[in-house]
Amino acid sequence: MRLLPLVPLFSACLLAGAPAQAAAPAATDTRAVVVAPAAPGKPTAAEARAFVDGVNSELKRLWIRSSTADWIKATYITDDTERNAAALNEDVMAYLSGAIAASVRFDGLDVDADTARMLHLLKVASPLPAPSDPARRRELAEIAAKLEGIYGKGKWCGTPAPGKPAPRCRDLQELEEVLAKSHSYPELLDAWTGWHTISREMRPLYTRLVALGNEGSKEIGFRDLGDLWRADYDMPPAEFEADVDRLWAEVKPLYDDLHCFVRARLQKLYGKERVPDGKPIPAHLLGNMWAQDWSNLYPLVEPYKGAGSLDVDAALKRQRYDPTRMVKLGEAFFSSLGLDPLPATFWQRSQLVKPKDREVVCHASAWDVTYDADLRVKMCIRPTEEDLVTIHHELGHNYYQRAYVHLPVLYQDSANDGFHEALGDAIALSVTPGYLKQVGLVPAVAKDDHGVINFQMKKALEKVSFLPFGRLIDQWRWDVFSGKVAPDRYNAAWWELRRKFQGVDAPVARTEDDFDPGAKYHVPANVPYTRYFLAHVYQFQFHKALCEAAGWKGPLHQCSIFGSKDAGKRLQAMMELGASKPWPEAMAALTGSRKADASALLEYFAPLRAWLRAQNAGQKCGW
Repeated sequence: MRLLPLVPLFSACLLAGAPAQAAAPAATDTRAVVVAPAAPGKPTAAEARAFVDGVNSELKRLWIRSSTADWIKATYITDDTERNAAALNEDVMAYLSGAIAASVRFDGLDVDADTARMLHLLKVASPLPAPSDPARRRELAEIAAKLEGIYGKGKWCGTPAPGKPAPRCRDLQELEEVLAKSHSYPELLDAWTGWHTISREMRPLYTRLVALGNEGSKEIGFRDLGDLWRADYDMPPAEFEADVDRLWAEVKPLYDDLHCFVRARLQKLYGKERVPDGKPIPAHLLGNMWAQDWSNLYPLVEPYKGAGSLDVDAALKRQRYDPTRMVKLGEAFFSSLGLDPLPATFWQRSQLVKPKDREVVCHASAWDVTYDADLRVKMCIRPTEEDLVTIHHELGHNYYQRAYVHLPVLYQDSANDGFHEALGDAIALSVTPGYLKQVGLVPAVAKDDHGVINFQMKKALEKVSFLPFGRLIDQWRWDVFSGKVAPDRYNAAWWELRRKFQGVDAPVARTEDDFDPGAKYHVPANVPYTRYFLAHVYQFQFHKALCEAAGWKGPLHQCSIFGSKDAGKRLQAMMELGASKPWPEAMAALTGSRKADASALLEYFAPLRAWLRAQNAGQKCGW
């Protein structure tokens, strides 16, 4: 969608812990709902151009206001900040509804390529188009803010034992720590089931959000909200879905190999009675709340114990890396490519540490609050390798945002939303053992095959394990939006897809009293998710092209573009296009190909795949 993570105007006093009333609710600005009336008679190309120029100007003003409120809401969660954000987002929804309706008069008109593209981008500008009815529009804005607030404030307080004091309430970060580090089956089960209680109250709100979002989508010419989301990829929605299926089919055999190996290792720890042959893996055993990233299982599944030290977590703690120093390390990588340093305001305005005095959304995001290089990130950084990789990812958003800041606001986005997600991850692929040694986070680089397999296993637990999860989230929502899945089957359909794509199942019985999709941030926040699946394919395609630009001749998995100004120039040329061209043109600018292709991913993991197949011989794979 064109409405990526928004960037708010930063309020230093609020981030420093000023009282909530500092974020006073804004009065509704009536200009937000005004769209210039159509001139009488047949529209002209000049009128269409003037129309999109006006839309760019007004949208920038409105998005700055709403993103300011969104930043405050995300970094200072209260009922007041939620209400304030809802009011300002309602203004955006109102304006977009009117502007999109007004743009219909230009349908079929012969206009220049820029005007035609901006008219299209306007129609897909919001992942949650509001109905034109003011009461329904207000209701949708309030529901959207409430859902994200429920997630951000979610805690599991446990069930007190008779005669015992009530357990301490734990937030998502604390519960994730249990999933990441514990091997106690009861502790893992408690943390997993506990977090999944926070989303039960979301179900009626989400059901209403679907109805209102579909109503808004139909008013602007789409069958439903999913149809609108798929229309954002410069191809017919059905063709896009088929292309996603093609990419998943290309990578599924590698995922199946990894799944089989990991299940066998989990059986050794927990027993086959808990992890049976030929069955999905219980979701709470994979080291992550959503079983989407299995990196925390590395100590359990490490192929060759001690071959190449990859304990970056320990190095970060030992060397006393604080959040600022970790971000500086990420910035240095981009600087080595010839890109300018982050602005001074980034360091003044970002949230890098979880505050102790208020509720915040710790889910990492990158922002350009004023659409004018007001760059910042929102994170609760811990000294872990996972957060170091996330920093590179979020800075990729920021450098992309700055590269296209010169463009009209409708073009201030990536070629498609998968490009934005892929950028930072493509850079992170260059954080090889050689680079980690260079910056002093690992003592040596293993030269033998054992070290290579260990490193690839660590990467696969992060990248390959994610692929089916990235594929299924929006499949569930597309089915919900279309009516294929009714509200009384929300949870059942969710677990059907988890089993089908991931080979993962709930560890305890689930019912329709539960709403497990809501326990994943992107569902209550209404963030389209196919972008992440595409990004996990694109990033390897980007990485290979950048390595070629850097003159790399060796195995793809060993390449680092660190220090290559030629790779930086290739990257900058693509980023500067923003959304001004269809994504195949941006893909061609970087890679020379107009087609998404998973072959680079398979090339990257070729050594591990051969090793996995040998290890899995005689195992009962599949589920």
